[in-house]
Amino acid sequence: MKKVLLSLTATLVLGASASASDNLAKGLNVMITSADTQTQMMGMVLSTMTLKEKKEVNMVLCSDAGNLALKDFEAGKIKMQGEEKTPKMLLQGLIKEGANVEVCPLFLPNAGKTEADLMEGVSVAKPPMVAKKLLDKDLQTLSY
Repeated sequence: MKKVLLSLTATLVLGASASASDNLAKGLNVMITSADTQTQMMGMVLSTMTLKEKKEVNMVLCSDAGNLALKDFEAGKIKMQGEEKTPKMLLQGLIKEGANVEVCPLFLPNAGKTEADLMEGVSVAKPPMVAKKLLDKDLQTLSY
C-alpha cells in the first residue's frame, strides 16, 4: 500500500511540475524608452533572468533608451551587487546570450544616426514584426 501511495504521490508531483512549466510564457517582449539608468537596468536584469530560464527575449529600444544601442554612447553607471555596471554592459550580455535587440525605426533618423552607428547585434525593428510579437499571447510584454 505504501508503494502505491508513494507512486501516486510522485506521479501527482511530477505532473503538477510539468503542468506548471507548461503555463509559463515562452518569453518576453521588452520595450524600453526611459532615459533613467535604474529603469533601463531593471529591463536588462529581468531580460537576463528570462534568458537564464531558456526563454525568448525580444527587446526594442526607442527614444532616449535607443542611445544604449549606439557604439559611442556612454551609459550611466549604477551599483549592482557591489560593482558599478551600466545598462549597456547588460545589453551586450543579452545580445551575446541570444536576445533579439532592435531600435525602433524612428530612433536613428531623429537622432541623426545611421545603422552604421549601432553596436554589433542590434538591428532596426520592423513594425509589422514587432506588432506580431506584441500580439503573441505566449509572450509577456514589459514596458519601461
